[in-house]
Amino acid sequence: TIESRADCRFYCFSGLTLVGCALLVISKVEAFPDGAPADTCVKSRTNEPNHGAARSQSLANLPYQVTASSNVYGPGTQIQVSIHGQQDVFRGFFLQARDAQTNEWIGSWYETPNTKTIPECSSVTHADNRDKEQATFVWQAPKDRQGQVYFTSVLL
Repeated sequence: TIESRADCRFYCFSGLTLVGCALLVISKVEAFPDGAPADTCVKSRTNEPNHGAARSQSLANLPYQVTASSNVYGPGTQIQVSIHGQQDVFRGFFLQARDAQTNEWIGSWYETPNTKTIPECSSVTHADNRDKEQATFVWQAPKDRQGQVYFTSVLL
């Protein structure tokens, strides 16, 4: 009958809409499970993530700590940088080295298991979305420069 066809179309359309919405939500939650893409490198914004409603937190109550073995570098110097969860685990990260005077991206990172580097902007990111309590990296300064470095990060 006409009514049953209309009902069928309505319910089929509603069901497809529901499935489509569910897929959108799932894909949004699972975005970049294998690390930040290279287009994350944007000079005009220092590590400002684009993760929907996620916003920067105040330094007073950060759930994570990023530490570096030094903030001074010479030609080819290696600096160890670590991320530790204070109480929480993290799944993803984007860590970048910048010259303290010029704000330029500088140096390079050694790739380790479960990480990938983005040489275009002196960054390292996660290569999987498993829970992590800590992660440690080695950054290498450019061979022809010296100065001060700082590390910025986004943790998810």
